[in-house]
Amino acid sequence: MDIKDVLQDYRDKKKSLEDVLDSLSLFSIEHIEDQVAQLDIDRANRKFIPEVVLATHKKPKDLLLILNKILQKKEYVLVSKIKPSLVPKFVSYYAKAGYIVDQGRNSTSILVYKNETSLPSIREGKVGIISAGTSDMGIAEEARLATRVMGCTSYITYDVGIAGFHRLIGPLKKMTTNKVDAIVAIAGMEGALPAIVTSLVNVPVIGVPTSFGYGFGSNGVGALASMLQTCSFGLSVVNIDNGIGGGIFASMVAKKGST
Repeated sequence: MDIKDVLQDYRDKKKSLEDVLDSLSLFSIEHIEDQVAQLDIDRANRKFIPEVVLATHKKPKDLLLILNKILQKKEYVLVSKIKPSLVPKFVSYYAKAGYIVDQGRNSTSILVYKNETSLPSIREGKVGIISAGTSDMGIAEEARLATRVMGCTSYITYDVGIAGFHRLIGPLKKMTTNKVDAIVAIAGMEGALPAIVTSLVNVPVIGVPTSFGYGFGSNGVGALASMLQTCSFGLSVVNIDNGIGGGIFASMVAKKGST
């Protein structure tokens, strides 16, 4: 189906205005010069998830072209996995250009936006974000930034891993009292935290294994295997260090649960 067919269906009252907007978003591609990228600029209109830019292996000049094009069209952009040495440079560049930059703590992901009204409106969806150790904070911050661009409210607690299990109880009680719709649990090492959280709550939990560990389970393989092997029902698992994916999935659950 092409644009002409879509418009004819609207004229003939076969499609509503909302259906037409959804269909037209499929054709909304922004091309970056020299075939650097083809941006799915209206993805948020089609599936309520904005395009997120993965910086890994992108040249700085190409990354800037991509981000600036998205900012020109949408006034906000979330970019993940920037090379650590480049993060301060990107933060400084966009701050000088008049943008607000939400730089995740200990993270290589940043959210750049023109002003608060540029971001998706906050809806009823609520997401809890829990990380096991301080080393996991950067990945947890990815999840937090993802919930912001999804229009959800997040409740955050860090460094409450099972080495000190008693630290978890208070924050988890606060999240359940605030009726979060889903929880993202981030952990490295043996990756036990998400299964523990799942056994204590009645909402979906998204486990994010991190690459922080050593020895046999290094690079997150041990944490991932542990989460996949859990016998605690209600846990879904994303890939190693995929805080963005965990935050977006939890936000989708939260927004559905709040409707």
